[in-house]
Amino acid sequence: MYINFWYPVVRSEDLGKTPQKVRILAHDFVVFRDEAGKPAVLSDTCIHRGASLSAGKCKEDGTVQCPYHGWRFNSKGVCTRIPSIGSKTKPPPRARVDSYPVQEKYGIVFAFLGDLPEAERPPIMAVDEHDTPEWRSTVIVFDINYHYERSIENGLDPAHNEYVHTTHGYQGEREDSYTMMELRPFKNTDWGYGFMASFDAPPLKNPIMRRVRPSGGKMEAGSGSHGPNQIWTYINFSEKYSMHQYMFEAPIDQNRTRVFLLNERNVLFFKKGLMTRLNGWLDKKVNERNVFIASQDIKVMNDVEPRLTPPSRAKELMMPADKCILQYRDKLDEYEARGWKLDMDAIKAARAKGDTIFAIPSPARRETNAWVLDEAPRIVPKPSEKQVTLQAAG
Repeated sequence: MYINFWYPVVRSEDLGKTPQKVRILAHDFVVFRDEAGKPAVLSDTCIHRGASLSAGKCKEDGTVQCPYHGWRFNSKGVCTRIPSIGSKTKPPPRARVDSYPVQEKYGIVFAFLGDLPEAERPPIMAVDEHDTPEWRSTVIVFDINYHYERSIENGLDPAHNEYVHTTHGYQGEREDSYTMMELRPFKNTDWGYGFMASFDAPPLKNPIMRRVRPSGGKMEAGSGSHGPNQIWTYINFSEKYSMHQYMFEAPIDQNRTRVFLLNERNVLFFKKGLMTRLNGWLDKKVNERNVFIASQDIKVMNDVEPRLTPPSRAKELMMPADKCILQYRDKLDEYEARGWKLDMDAIKAARAKGDTIFAIPSPARRETNAWVLDEAPRIVPKPSEKQVTLQAAG
């Protein structure tokens, strides 16, 4: 798991006046709205006696109040009040918890979990069609019981559709019906790789979806990654009609993942007139279909072994259709080389002792050393072969 990326925290519509606990990257966070209604995300551990801030309450001054001794923390993580020392005594400089940059977009609250300054942060995956007249969006959230890297790689795998999704392929009953002849590079960026491909697909059985594509034949579809935890999938039913899906994944820990699925469509909705009242019903039907298709993936992925990506690529026999998966792994290697990968073994070992809790480092840690909790340990990057050679020569 990696710091210094944007992670989905909660759907905007699900965040009200009550603080919520969210677990991401095997660490706990509290998310709440301040007095202006803006979302804030802090480390959930009160640095006084370790209570959970999310079990407290939001106050009228825009702070979250610890349920144990009433300490208050504002959206920047700074403690503004310690009742036991009196209202006129200023809290000490170390009375602060990590606060993380937040963006609210696409109907989702995102937090940047890392310590990079703003100019150096990777962006959230772009969804250019969002909130445009020609497209309609929905957001659903669901949990899966496997590692997020396995989930991302499943989305980057074009060859599984023939056998996993009855709506996408022929279940292997037609010879060479799903041969992956060409994966065309598409939407490659500094933060990931993508592809588009043509394939044969059967007629859609669902009467609603049949309006989109009434007969079988060639279709265009593709996927691509953005950072370690974000993926897009484009499904072009025809030259005119498409669904664009964006998955923002929050690794809860090494065995659980929360998926935020943003679906954009330029079909199956009414833009104006009396029929617009049906849009909510169509949203529900589209979401039901997405959940059904996701359940097909989940059924297979629940039994995939090993649970984590093998450390050696020689332990999986990859094919040309797996190219984008290997490119995704190359990117993960880059993030590890930057020192962004959490040392999960060290974190689990410390927690097993029961006397240590860490915090994901926030940008403010580059400004001051006045912290109570130690930051979560990361894997020390290995020097490249070139660096080793230069060190030996020097």
